Amino acid sequence: MEEAAAKKKTDFSKVEFFTYQDGVCVQCMHIGSYDHEPETIRRMDEFAAENGYVLDLSDSRFHHEIYLSDPRRAAEEKLRTVIRHPVRL
Repeated sequence: MEEAAAKKKTDFSKVEFFTYQDGVCVQCMHIGSYDHEPETIRRMDEFAAENGYVLDLSDSRFHHEIYLSDPRRAAEEKLRTVIRHPVRL
């Protein structure tokens, strides 16, 4: 974090690193505006249900997103975000 803070001249003091196991998930590459993510998530949940899975959100398993594009540099329609939802049978 110190190296990134020095390089980017940004305060990363609130950044936290932690490790957890995803387990079984439904995952999707969402391309486009963050405003359109709810539709992607709806389709992911539909896919999970059609395949016998149940959403498994808890204190240790949670929805998360991995942002692959920098919204300051990429066009909105080209933003790429990996969305994951934990599921169980």
